[in-house]
Amino acid sequence: MRHTKVKDLLNSTTTLQEVNAKGWVRTFRNNQFIALNDGSTINNIQCVVDFENTPEETLKRITTGAAVSVIGTLVESKGAGQKYEIQVTKLEILGDSDAEKFPMQPKKHSLEFLRENAHLRVRTNAFGAIMRVRSVLSYAVHSYFQQKGFVYVNTPIITGADAEGAGEMFQVTSLPLDNLPKNEEGNIDFKKDFFGKHTNLTVSGQLEGETFAMALGQIYTFGPTFRAENSNTSRHLAEFWMIEPEVAFNDLDDNMDLAEDFIQYVIKYALDNCQDDLKFLEGRLLEEEKSKPQAERSEMALLEKLNFVLENNFKRVSYTEAIDILRDSTPNKKKKFQYLINEWGADLQSEHERFLVEKHFKCPVILYDYPANIKAFYMRLNDDTEPGRETVRAMDILFPGIGEIVGGSEREERYDVLVEKMEKLGIDKEELYWYLDTRRFGSATHAGFGLGFERLVLFVTGMTNIRDVIPFPRTPGSAEF
Repeated sequence: MRHTKVKDLLNSTTTLQEVNAKGWVRTFRNNQFIALNDGSTINNIQCVVDFENTPEETLKRITTGAAVSVIGTLVESKGAGQKYEIQVTKLEILGDSDAEKFPMQPKKHSLEFLRENAHLRVRTNAFGAIMRVRSVLSYAVHSYFQQKGFVYVNTPIITGADAEGAGEMFQVTSLPLDNLPKNEEGNIDFKKDFFGKHTNLTVSGQLEGETFAMALGQIYTFGPTFRAENSNTSRHLAEFWMIEPEVAFNDLDDNMDLAEDFIQYVIKYALDNCQDDLKFLEGRLLEEEKSKPQAERSEMALLEKLNFVLENNFKRVSYTEAIDILRDSTPNKKKKFQYLINEWGADLQSEHERFLVEKHFKCPVILYDYPANIKAFYMRLNDDTEPGRETVRAMDILFPGIGEIVGGSEREERYDVLVEKMEKLGIDKEELYWYLDTRRFGSATHAGFGLGFERLVLFVTGMTNIRDVIPFPRTPGSAEF
């Protein structure tokens, strides 16, 4: 007999049918009531065991975490809290779980404890919900771009280019680390390495993505990226997923429109398709925030916050205007900011971004036209900037609780200007000859952005640590599982 998903059983329109359900025991009460979950939904189905006619040995094996198969009749439930239950006629233990040793017992566990057991934490309600929401958001990303006629491009994970120019990259090598070959100058001879040159794990698929946009019009990438940044914070991972659309003939305004429309689409998709999980996560967040001081609690409940993003246009503010607001703000004047804003040209920190979103504008904010010297080389230089205060056509989208969720720009399409910027920053033109070719042959205005997928999942689930929205977090000093 084929088994039926718990989600489908709970959504059934007919009862008194014989069904088979398989899953893992969440709880077993009074030697009679199994709460069974198979991962298809946050909701368990109650399975009522005829304990008088079930061997004692079998009852003892129905423990939290055990995998079981039940066959029985689907009936309307007499108890509160569930619509249907299964009156069990046959029960089989598929896999035992030692109650003394299984870490995921039905009690509250700290998030730190759950991270230490990342291979088992998905058995809890919270992490089951987070991973289902993550899956739905991932589908929504592809759905949005495919509906809009974008081409999905798989850019390389191994690259010789540093897209950000920050140098925080993981090296890829097959050279023996205990006996590195040297050249005549005494440096490592990468010509003897697997790829014949110095290579790294990618921090972004953007540069390669641009080459495809200049032929296919509009493309997007969605894949893993890596950053060897020694940041042990709640917002950073060494391995994470990036969504990067790139569109030929789009300028900065088009780019902002696309990013806003995209974010609102995927959030609405999650709201429409993850109602049970999001309601649970909202309750979890409310419970967690009870222990926080009133000033640190969210002003809105999770679902209210998500709907707020859908119903409000993002506020578009120039960097210069933002600096004036921050410089005159109370936390800056009273020296409450860790990084004080004294002058134009300062690089904004998370505390500044969150102040603008959460305290000043009280809505998502798009900052644009940043100083050229704090942004990447490929961003288009504004034509009307004054010497010493050059700005680029950059944009960052700032979200409540997160800070920056999207970074993008109109790209520098003028060959001469791009070369001059690369020379000034010491970026090897020979290494990026292929990138410069897109400006040599049929160059045109184009723009794109990068959205860190985990930061999106963080926002939608209401979690506060990015390590809790990826299956197996990779962070400095930790590559467990």
